[in-house]
Amino acid sequence: MSTIDIRHAHTLPAENARKAIEEVAAKLSERFGLQSNWVGDVLNFNGSGVDGAIALQPGQVQVTAKLGFLLSAMKGMVESEIQRVLKEKLG
Repeated sequence: MSTIDIRHAHTLPAENARKAIEEVAAKLSERFGLQSNWVGDVLNFNGSGVDGAIALQPGQVQVTAKLGFLLSAMKGMVESEIQRVLKEKLG
């Protein structure tokens, strides 16, 4: 099982960052079929072969995920897609 740990800086107010994270989750849902829900300032997500969270912190977000066997083989592609969407939505 592979893990992903990405930190991405942002300068958005908390409310705008939360909306941006929801847009990130929507993109990831389209791409990987994930379901998500907020618990405080953490957006938990899961789907076939992936379990993780996006934590909203002052000045940064942290994406952590555990990839199942099939997605582990595509870890680089998954990380690149997450980073691309974070950059697009959070700057």
